[in-house]
Amino acid sequence: MDAVRVALLRDVLAGTEWLGATRRFAGALRGSVVSHGGGLLLVGTREYEPWHLAAHLVDEAAWSGTPELAPTLVRHDARPSDPAHLAVGLGRLEAARRGETLLVVAPGEPTAPLLERVSDARRAGATLLSLGPGAGELPALAHETLAVPEGAELDLDTVQHLVGAAAGENALPSPRGHRRFRDRMSRLADLLTAPPPARW
Repeated sequence: MDAVRVALLRDVLAGTEWLGATRRFAGALRGSVVSHGGGLLLVGTREYEPWHLAAHLVDEAAWSGTPELAPTLVRHDARPSDPAHLAVGLGRLEAARRGETLLVVAPGEPTAPLLERVSDARRAGATLLSLGPGAGELPALAHETLAVPEGAELDLDTVQHLVGAAAGENALPSPRGHRRFRDRMSRLADLLTAPPPARW
């Protein structure tokens, strides 16, 4: 979903709780990774890996000038022969520490083994965010939760698009100081002419 479609979706959702909820959750995500200097781990379930959210966050990180938003996608069936950005397995959760942020995206309650790893990462000091079930053990563990219950007006994929876009938009502007107008225009030209980031 591109920026134009996200804008149209927001127009349709104006006046609903979804816009405020996704922006608050995105702000918590951004605030956690930026304040700690990065270290965003993104994991789903064996049946539901959040590929699209990973790709959108990489794009938003580049477009917003907030590199901390670029996640490490943690996969259940990662193999060493996979490309580097797809070869990170669940063992990475065991290495999660204070200062890192773990975002779990799941359409339902994750399995006990994943919950155990997530719980261990939280105990080790990682900030835990949950996108998906509104009840159960995962949201109870999480520092911040955005519930997308089954049968809600929006599905989990659509909510991920809104969260990804809001995470980049909420980036704080760089301090302006006494930069000259020409310097600001030069920076804008650099941003507009930069090549697009590599797609997944």
